[in-house]
Parts: sequence; structure tokens; C-alpha cells
Amino acid sequence: MTVQAVILAAGMGTRLGRPFPKPLTPLSDGRTIMQQQMDNLNHVFGDDLRITTVVGFKLDLILEAFPDVTYIYNEAYDQTNTNRSLLKALRLSAAGGVLWMNGDVVFDPAVLSAVQPLIDEDRSFICVNTAAVGEEEVKYTVDDAGNVAELSKQVIDARGEAVGINYVSSSDKTALISRLAECTETDYFERGIELSIDKDGMQVTPVDIGEYFAVEVDFEEDLTRANEHL
Repeated sequence: MTVQAVILAAGMGTRLGRPFPKPLTPLSDGRTIMQQQMDNLNHVFGDDLRITTVVGFKLDLILEAFPDVTYIYNEAYDQTNTNRSLLKALRLSAAGGVLWMNGDVVFDPAVLSAVQPLIDEDRSFICVNTAAVGEEEVKYTVDDAGNVAELSKQVIDARGEAVGINYVSSSDKTALISRLAECTETDYFERGIELSIDKDGMQVTPVDIGEYFAVEVDFEEDLTRANEHL
């Protein structure tokens, strides 16, 4: 089965303050953030992998660094949030589910191995960490069945935080596309997931990957953590 993987790399990364796309930030092992993502994806999925990257800010730098993947251009990268990049990617995806990740996540390849059974089952999920709940992070709650109920930065009494690696099943993809289209341009893609849960009854499994390393690099301290782990 071919695994469709999307990397969202269109943003300007203003919080980290680099003059180039944040996914091209060098790590202490000599790779960039995006290179370690590509390496992890290829390590786990091998020949059964199709990678699409959504680009925007200084896209030529990413295209030159990774010439052998498919690209989608978010021309409004400086005016829109991640919901519009994901919307473009899902609309242009082939039949089947889609795995996607933010372009600033540094993580162990074991994270992908841990979720591979759910991908094989074609079950929608988000990767979460229940050991930490950062104030600025996207957080979640669950319903009585243990599925995701709320998913945003404003969640109260959260169970944990999302780590930026997610999957939508083939059966849920059409609904998620519709709900992402309903979002405002400045919404994160998590708002589309919330709407699909609320309006379409989409069941999203929270997968706790806290035993493995994963960090979204938004600030210098995040980058330091990533480099200390490598």
C-alpha cells in the first residue's frame, strides 16, 4: 500500500527568526529539519512512500534542497495559516488516506513505526504527548469513547498536546476537505478537524507517542532540545 505523506512547509517561521524557510534550519547532526523528516519517512515506509511538500516562503530554496518530491504551492503563504496548505494538499492527493506533518517537527523515526498499524487500518489519528501541555501548543480533550473531542490552543483541562503528525483516513478525507474549506484563512488545520468531529462524526484516535522524542521547533529553546536529542 502506498503511503501518501505531506509536509507543510509554506510558512515564514517568524518566531524562530531565520532568513530562510524554517524546515531548512540546520541541526547539530548536519541535516536540516526537513532532511531528518525525509529520512524518517523513507526509513519506515521505503518504496511504499509518496511525499508531497507544500511550499510558499522562499520556495526555491526548498526545491533546490529536495528536487525529487512533488510540490504544491500555497501562493497566499503570507496571508493564510496551515488549514489552507493542508486543504490544497488533500484536494490534490490520490485516493486513500493521507499522513501529514508540520515542516518544523524533529522526531524519532520510531514515531512513524508506532503509528504504522493505524495507517494500515486506515484510521484517522493525531499524535499527542500526554506528558506535557504547553500553553502555546495545540491541546486536546477526549470524549467518552476516548476519541478526540476538542483540538485547539484554547482547550481547557487538556489531556495533552498535539505534536504535529497526523493522518486522515480515506473515508474521512472528503469531510475534512469540506470543513477545512469552511475555516477562516487564519485558522490552523486543527480547526478543520474539530469541525469534522462536530459536524460529521469523524472519529480521531489520539496516539500518545510520549515515549519517543518529538518537538515542534517554534523557538530557540525548541531547537536546543532537538539538537540535544540528536
